[in-house]
Amino acid sequence: MKRLLIYGGTFDPVHKGHENALNAAKSLVRPDLTVIIPNKLPPHKDSPGLVSGEQRMDMLRLAFGEGSGIEYSDYELTHEGKSYSLYTLQHFKKEYKGYELYFIVGSDSLCSFSKWYEYEKLLKLCTLVCVSRQIGDTAELEAAKDFLEKKGGRVIIANAEPIEISSSNIREMIKNGDDPSCYLNENVVKYIYDNSLYRKEVLN
Repeated sequence: MKRLLIYGGTFDPVHKGHENALNAAKSLVRPDLTVIIPNKLPPHKDSPGLVSGEQRMDMLRLAFGEGSGIEYSDYELTHEGKSYSLYTLQHFKKEYKGYELYFIVGSDSLCSFSKWYEYEKLLKLCTLVCVSRQIGDTAELEAAKDFLEKKGGRVIIANAEPIEISSSNIREMIKNGDDPSCYLNENVVKYIYDNSLYRKEVLN
């Protein structure tokens, strides 16, 4: 059966930690197709200062490139209401018949997965591919994996060294006039400054 790897997130902005997670997941899953999906309204966190979905999509294309094995979806951007992962995976399960779904989650998401909307239904739709976001969380991840597998889920944990940076850190750096270039694709850096994104007057 073909494999579809799904990577959703706010990506505000996309950074090298996201690239590291995707590369680690692709090495494990060996997908036939990867779909990148920016969120509109993440239900699990407040997102003040989000730039537009179109701008985040532009940055994703700059970071991950174009190719026959990768697609970008505006499903959540155009979907009414909150971006619940259950609805997204149900949609892609119907759209890509004959594909086995793999869904990338960070370590924080894996550890709090039981709090996600209808998480047990979500477990039946896909295999979770967890990529750590911080050093030293191995025991927590293994405990979360054990719990979710007892609930009938399938969980793979990538053995990849995490890059400890967050989009909120990068937004704060830009707002304060600091240089975040080492955490971002060079084309994304240019896009951010060309479009005056994340500056103090934009966020306030």
